[in-house]
Amino acid sequence: MKLFYADHFVLPLPEGHRFPMEKYARLRARLMASGHFAATDFHVPAAASDTEILRAHDAGYLQRVVRGTLDRNDERRIGFPWSEAMVERSRRSAGATLAACRAALEDGCAANLAGGTHHAFRDRGEGFCVFNDAAIAALAMRAEGRVERLAIIDCDVHQGNGTAAILARRPDCFTFSIHGARNYPFEKETSDLDVELPDGTGDVGYLAALDDALVQVFAGDPQLIIYLAGADPFEDDRLGRLKLSKAGLAARDELVLSECRRRGLPVAVAMAGGYARQIDDTVSIHAATIETAARLFRARQFASL
Repeated sequence: MKLFYADHFVLPLPEGHRFPMEKYARLRARLMASGHFAATDFHVPAAASDTEILRAHDAGYLQRVVRGTLDRNDERRIGFPWSEAMVERSRRSAGATLAACRAALEDGCAANLAGGTHHAFRDRGEGFCVFNDAAIAALAMRAEGRVERLAIIDCDVHQGNGTAAILARRPDCFTFSIHGARNYPFEKETSDLDVELPDGTGDVGYLAALDDALVQVFAGDPQLIIYLAGADPFEDDRLGRLKLSKAGLAARDELVLSECRRRGLPVAVAMAGGYARQIDDTVSIHAATIETAARLFRARQFASL
């Protein structure tokens, strides 16, 4: 299983910044030490090109990002100070989801050990998201003629508002988001399917809602799944407001990934959010997602289905 990483392209943040940038390097280290992956499973992705980015984003926005002419409101919405390193990191993270999609279509499953930047809109970034990697990858897969239909399964605790907006009016790109009803963003967009959950929803309610929703997702016969496996529904997440246990999150991954496996659907996994009070909790949740994917898709050769 190919794992794409860009954690060595560091986005410099001021002391005390609430975004847990170090989780990515810790995640890769955890997986490398697990004994489940070889060194040859880990790959550095190419940076997303202008052509790839511009399928999802306006030229004016891309130029403001690249040239460093974002204004204070732009930077405030994104939540990161501009730097050349931020631009490179954002391109690489989008490139990792592109690479994971291409690899998944060949091997059955692949992952971006970051990504899930679903709050970036066509003309702006928001919520720690500069470029929308899922939308960029989805539109690339269509433009390259690799699939006719795909679906994005977004299990981050926050709605994938940017993804919904960018891919609106795209019947070939089905967007599904299951998220906290009262959580950020407070003005929601309209996905093809939204499931909004009340604060305090735990394992049982969440898994039942997800199970019901997946029936609708798969009814459209997608040929590729992009799965945003956010760690932030976790009960001790600072920004989550739901009450899923680690066991519940593991069951969520098993539900999504095993159903994709059963249907012979390739899956590209991205990590999305995770802001647990103890960063090791976020890292362990992300690592469990990757290990579940590897176990399921290594069970036998995907091509034998």
